[in-house]
Amino acid sequence: MKDINKRINNLLQDIVSSTPGVPGVSAVVTNKTENIYVGAAGKRTLGGDVDMTPDSVCAIFSTTKAITGTVCLQLMEKGELDLDAPAKEYAPKIGDLKVIDGFDNKGKPILREPKTNVTTRQLLLHQGGFGYDFFNETYHRLAQEHNQPSVITATHASLNTPMLFDPGTAWEYGTSVDWAGQVCEKITGKRLGQLMKEGVFDPLGMDNSAFTMTESMKDRYTTMHQRDEKGVLTALTDFMLDQDPEVHMGGHGLHSTALDYAKFIRMWLNDGASSSGQQVLKPETVRVAEKNGLGDMKIKALPGVIPSLSNDAEFFPGMPKSWGLTFMINDEDAPTGRPAGSLAWAGLANLYFWIDRKNGIGGYWATQILPFADATSVNGYLEMERIVYQSMAPNA
Repeated sequence: MKDINKRINNLLQDIVSSTPGVPGVSAVVTNKTENIYVGAAGKRTLGGDVDMTPDSVCAIFSTTKAITGTVCLQLMEKGELDLDAPAKEYAPKIGDLKVIDGFDNKGKPILREPKTNVTTRQLLLHQGGFGYDFFNETYHRLAQEHNQPSVITATHASLNTPMLFDPGTAWEYGTSVDWAGQVCEKITGKRLGQLMKEGVFDPLGMDNSAFTMTESMKDRYTTMHQRDEKGVLTALTDFMLDQDPEVHMGGHGLHSTALDYAKFIRMWLNDGASSSGQQVLKPETVRVAEKNGLGDMKIKALPGVIPSLSNDAEFFPGMPKSWGLTFMINDEDAPTGRPAGSLAWAGLANLYFWIDRKNGIGGYWATQILPFADATSVNGYLEMERIVYQSMAPNA
C-alpha cells in the first residue's frame, strides 16, 4: 500500500482547490482489521474557517439503507422476520397501497390493486414498486399535481405512495427501504434508531451515528451546499434534516461520519464481526446478502428528474449491475480495480462507499453537495478507489 496516504491526501487537496471544486471532503479506507487511510480537506462550510475532519458529521442520505438492511437481516436471523412473507403481515398499512397505471384525461391517478403482495425481500431489493420524485416522472407528477409530500419531510404521509408496478416485476430505486424500516419497527415495537443503536452502532462503536444528532454531533455538523448549473456553490446554512422526525426513514435519515461508517464497512469485510470479534451478522447471512437477488434483472440508470437534487446518475455506465440485501453489485470488474461481486452504494449529497470482500478492502467518501452525481465529487471518489487498487498491485 505504498504512498497511499500521500496520494489520497493530494487528491483531496486537489478536489478542494479545483474549479469547480468542493468545500470539504472526508474519506476513510479500511481493511478487515483497521483503517489504512484517514483524511479530510477543505472546510465544513464554504468560505468558513472550520476544517473538514474525518469526524465531521454529515447527513448520509441513502448510505442509511445498508444499515436498515442489516437490522432486517438481524431480525431474520432471530426468526422474527420472514423476508418472503407479505410485508403487510408486519406493517399493515403497506397493504393499503395500490398500483398506479398512469393518469386519466383529467390528470387523476389511475389506481388498481397489486396482483401480488409485496414482501420485505422485494423491499430490500427495490422490487417493491416504490420510487422517488427526483428519479421518477410519475412520482414527480404526484408531488407537483397531487401534493404528495417529499420523503425529506420524514412523515407517514410521504410513504403512502402508489406502487409503480406489481411487486417483483421490475426494479425501481425509491422508498422501499423506508418501508422495510417500518416492518422492523412493527415487529419489535421499537423505533428504527433504537434498533440500529442496539444491533449495529453499539457493537461496532459507532458513537456518531443517529437520526437525532447529539450536541457533540451538532458541533461537528457539516453544512449542505448547492451547486448551480454554472458549477457555483452556495452554502445552505439553514438545511438540516428534522431532528425529531415523525418517521425514522430507513432509506435516508441518518447522520454519521466517515470514521463511523468505515466501522460498518469493516464489519461486512469481516464476515459480520466487529474489530473486537463481536458478531453483528452471522457469516452465512453475509454470504446470502452479498449475492445478486434480482436473477436476470439488472438495475438501471437513475434519471435526474429534479435537476437541483440529482443529475442523471449511473455507476460504470454500460456495465451490468445487480442488487443484493441491500447494496449495488457490479457484475464485472470495474475500471477502478474493484472486482466483480463487490458491494457499493451512495447518498444524495454525494456520499459514496464500496465494500470489496474478495480483497478485504473498502472505503467511504463524504461531501455535502447537491445535486447528486456531482462530477467533481464522484470522479474524486472513483479516483480514490483507483489509487487504493493501484497501491495493492504486486509492483506498487
